[in-house]
Amino acid sequence: MSFKIKKTRVLFPVLWVLFFAQISVAQNEPGTVPEFSLARYMGTWYQIAFIPNRFQAFCVSEPSAEYSLLSPGRISIINACRDRDGVLRVAEGQGRLNKKYFDPARLQVRFAPAWLGFLSAVWGDYWVLDIDSDYSVVLVGSPDRQYLWVLARDKSISKEIYKNLLQVAQKRGFNPDLMVVGEGSVN
Repeated sequence: MSFKIKKTRVLFPVLWVLFFAQISVAQNEPGTVPEFSLARYMGTWYQIAFIPNRFQAFCVSEPSAEYSLLSPGRISIINACRDRDGVLRVAEGQGRLNKKYFDPARLQVRFAPAWLGFLSAVWGDYWVLDIDSDYSVVLVGSPDRQYLWVLARDKSISKEIYKNLLQVAQKRGFNPDLMVVGEGSVN
């Protein structure tokens, strides 16, 4: 009987540590937009600024994304940009609601072939961190804070709007100093 008591005494603190570690991880996630409307988000967005990443390394101009609703909770994504030779490069993908959350602002995206869609490794997090009331400017990132984009319906935004979005990004734990702004994107 004393063995069971000792085991419980050890197990109980371990469970509490694990419980609070989970809360800590959840509290460390950047928040997303409450009452986000996926339907209103659909359409064309232009990249204003971003934290550089390997999958956009060849892009030098005209980065854009076109989102369209396929079914409830599923979207089609067409990303495009021009490379150094002026060639339009296009990447087609899909987005879906992240099943881990009941939050339409926490999406996952995939640009791997559809037949690989069953693998969780091909899906990346795409969270809507901030958006203006008319859905014309948005801050999108990943919960690990490696990826961050400022997108807009127009090809440029004001310096004031951009500065405000960088402040939001910093409050959510991102490093705004890593952002690269497209030429003529912030006026």
